[in-house]
Order: sequence, then C-alpha cells, then structure tokens
Amino acid sequence: MKEKQHIPAGYKSSPLGIIPEDWEVKRLGEIAEITSGTTPSRENSSFYSNGTIPWVKTTDLNNNILNKTEELVTEKAVAQTSLKILSSGTVLVAMYGGFNQIGRTALLGVDATVNQALSAIVCKQEVFNHYVLAWLNCHVRGWKRLAASSRKDPNITGKDVERFPILVPKIEEQQRIVSVLSLWDTAISKQTALIEKLTIRKRGLMQQLLTGKKRLKGFEGEWKEVKLGDVFDERNETNRGDLPLLSITGDKGVIYQSESDKRDISNEDKTKYKRICPNDIGYNTMRMWQGRSALSELEGIVSPAYTIVTPKKTVDVRFMAMLIQQPRIVYVFWTHSQGLVSDTLNCKFPDFCQVKVTIPSKAEQTAIADFFVAIDKEIEIQKQKLTSLQEQKKGLMQVLLTGKKRVK
Repeated sequence: MKEKQHIPAGYKSSPLGIIPEDWEVKRLGEIAEITSGTTPSRENSSFYSNGTIPWVKTTDLNNNILNKTEELVTEKAVAQTSLKILSSGTVLVAMYGGFNQIGRTALLGVDATVNQALSAIVCKQEVFNHYVLAWLNCHVRGWKRLAASSRKDPNITGKDVERFPILVPKIEEQQRIVSVLSLWDTAISKQTALIEKLTIRKRGLMQQLLTGKKRLKGFEGEWKEVKLGDVFDERNETNRGDLPLLSITGDKGVIYQSESDKRDISNEDKTKYKRICPNDIGYNTMRMWQGRSALSELEGIVSPAYTIVTPKKTVDVRFMAMLIQQPRIVYVFWTHSQGLVSDTLNCKFPDFCQVKVTIPSKAEQTAIADFFVAIDKEIEIQKQKLTSLQEQKKGLMQVLLTGKKRVK
C-alpha cells in the first residue's frame, strides 16, 4: 500500500504537488490572452525598408526584458498583414525554431510585433507579468518534454501554451517573489558585464601584443617574418582507433566528443581519423579562412576534415595558436585557400606553409603567452562566479515558485 503523503499545515495537494493553501493551479490560457504573429513577405521590401516597429524572432529572445530586435517592420506591414502591435510587458515564449530554441522567453520592454514562431502571453490583472516570465524560465524542460513527446519535428503549439500549468499565488506574493529574484538578476547582470569587459580588454591587448605594437617590459629587438612551414610540421598519423574521439570546438578548444553539445556524426570506420597530441594545433581544412582552429591539451583522434600541425622547437605553440586566429592572419589564410567558392575553399598543409607571419623571439612569445594565460584564469574565475550566481537563482526559483519557501 502506498504510504500517504504528509501535507504540512497551511498546504494542500495539487496536480503540481504540495502547494500553499492560498495558491491556485491555473493554465496560461486562464490567466492571459494567448496570441501570435506572422512573417511579412520578404518579397515586399516596403514591409521592412526603413521600418520603425520592432519585430521579434526566436533568436531575439533573451529570457529577460527585451528592448531591441534584430529587425524592424513598417506600419504598412502591420496594416496589410496579421501582425499585431503588442504592448510592452507582454511575455513571449518560443514554440519552434529548433529544439534548443523551444521554451526561450522574453518580456517586451517596448511595444513590438512578433513572428509566427512565438506565443505572446498578455497577462490579466490577477497575474504579474514578471512572475509569469520567471515561471516559464523555471520550466523550460517542461516545454522541451512536451515538444519531444509526440511530434516528428519538435515544436509546441498555441494550444499547448494555453494548456501549460502555472502556480498562481496572490499578486502581492508574486511581486515579492519577483523582487527577491531580481536581486540575483542584478548580480548576474553585473557579473556578465564584468566578464564582457575583461574579454574586450583581452581582445584589445591581443591586437597590440601579438603585433608588437605594444611590448612587455624587458623585451626589445626586431620581430622577424617567417613562413608557417618554417615553424610547423604536419602530423598525419592514422589507424589509431585505440585513442578517444575528440571534437575541435570554437569556444571550448579541443574536448572529448562525449562532452560536446553536438551530435556524434563520425563514421564507424575511424581508420582515416587523425591523431592529435597535446601542443598540436588542429584546424578545419575547409574552414581555416573562418579561423576554425584550436590548440590541443589532449591526445586522441579527430575527423579527417582537420589538418593537424605540430610546432618546431623554435616557437611557443600557445603564442602561435593565438596569432593564427587573429582576423588579419585569418584573412591571409583566405587568400591562400584553394577553391572557386566559399563552400569549397580549403587550406591544406602546403597552403598553410606559405602563410607568412611576423614573430618575436621564443622568450618573448612565451612571456606573451603566459600573460594571456593569467588573463584567461581571471576570466575563468569570474565565469565560475557567474555560474554560482545562476545556480543560486535556479535553486531559489525552485523553492519560491513552488511555495516551499514563502516571501513575507
């Protein structure tokens, strides 16, 4: 026999679990008007040219207050299509646009229109729109489960949005809950801005230190021009199925494929996959003109689509890895790539070898690399603090939005 669930004084059982007695379980359609939008014809330039009205797409959603959109539409577009101008304060949720987009939200900070991939939730007086936004942000997994449950192409519908459940306390308590969460929002916003500031500073210093426009104390002398073929060899080892499969990413460097967000599309036959070792640089042979390269700290195998280069003793590979990702050098890779159109451009090792760069002594290269390692460590520390704040907020949401903890 199933043990009877203990219900504390002042609480009651509900379809969403044990909740405070004065809270109600509602559906979004009961507490708000649900509407959507459309995409004006791209063939009619008068719908977009010199537009003044924000038009929200899924990619604009930021899970927060939205004040600016990528595109604007004209008054003519509103007059001649089913677009509606939604008032600031309207809550938005993405219904489709890719599995990772479903459930993304925003709260309009300005009057705007939306496309057909979004549901606009116009709250009634008994609910606080910021509370609804917080609830939706806390239940993104619910949207994703719904989208993946019964459809070939993951998506949710307007009816799904109308039926989506929400716990509704008295509006005064909704406002108090939002007030507490906003303290964490402010801290998260400040921490995000600090990380951005440090990242911009790093970018500026790289442009100066990697070109010799600015020198670290104690270093003098001319830099010399070399071909990359003078300081790198190619590693072209295959038939290493005993090694783990790695993925070369743009933001995380070289990581284990099992840790990647991307689906594993590798071939079962990995005899042609290439070995990469610590201190090797792997680059996408057909995307080097876009700067697709990374320094490895791991040993494993990567797709044959990559070229693997290993440094000679005359250079510090950390310095070189940063240098070849600089926009001015990436442009040079483009000029040395072979192919008629961008989709067929490739930069094989012989082409890589012909690229010329200007570099300092190895001692100065090492000093510059160490300098940026220290900056990266500081940025990483600040990112960890940001993650901690985000986790704290997530924990708060889980107890405040369920009534497990009450805000007096």
